[in-house]
Amino acid sequence: MTAPADRPEPTARGRAAHTCRDRPGRRSAMTAKWSAEVVEDMTMDRESWDERWSGVLSEHGDKVARMPPNPHLIAEVGDLPAGRALDAGCGHGAETLWLAARGWTVTALDFSPTALAHVRATAEATGTDVAGRIDYAEGDLATWTPQQGHFDLVTCIYVHCAGSVEEMVQRMASGVAPGGILFLVGHRSIDPATGAETAAAGQVQVSVEQARAALASDEWDLVTAEERRRKAAGTGVDAVIRARRKETPR
Repeated sequence: MTAPADRPEPTARGRAAHTCRDRPGRRSAMTAKWSAEVVEDMTMDRESWDERWSGVLSEHGDKVARMPPNPHLIAEVGDLPAGRALDAGCGHGAETLWLAARGWTVTALDFSPTALAHVRATAEATGTDVAGRIDYAEGDLATWTPQQGHFDLVTCIYVHCAGSVEEMVQRMASGVAPGGILFLVGHRSIDPATGAETAAAGQVQVSVEQARAALASDEWDLVTAEERRRKAAGTGVDAVIRARRKETPR
């Protein structure tokens, strides 16, 4: 599932519990303070997950519609030429919309039909230039596999994994074309500065070490693989991974 601790989303993004950013919590191998503080059962079925999204949008719809895209994504991807992108566990869709506004053709994937309907409505309200660049797919990132080598960019942000993180990373990586980028962000459950639990406590999100283990060095260059402190005090750190698939494996 997807949902960072500071977003009005159901719990973690996507479902890779729902399984790993579908986001009612960015983005199964799937995506707030609202979301992560209700981590009682991360293995919800589709109906329960969709009900949670419906509740979040009913109570916080205007706030959700104004959520900014992930700052790590902006910093790491903002200079890339537009191409085909997959937002795996798109949740409220801020990253999908940001990419489409910059010329990317985006596939927005989420476990929740309610979340996808919200993204579609927001895109249509933004304008045809953005809405026309977005396709929608409903799927559980616990099992969903992208078309091999199809995307120039695959993003998976704040996804909670119920299964193997390494397997989810490898499955998402299979969709990246030669020369393309796999971009992952995981909120760490413990703040290394204080030892205190963060809003991601109880979730399993990608770490730098797991990404390194999942991505073979003869196929991938790790452009970025580090932990970065989050801006809000006391919220800990994010693991940020930007990996480029090599043109010709060595």
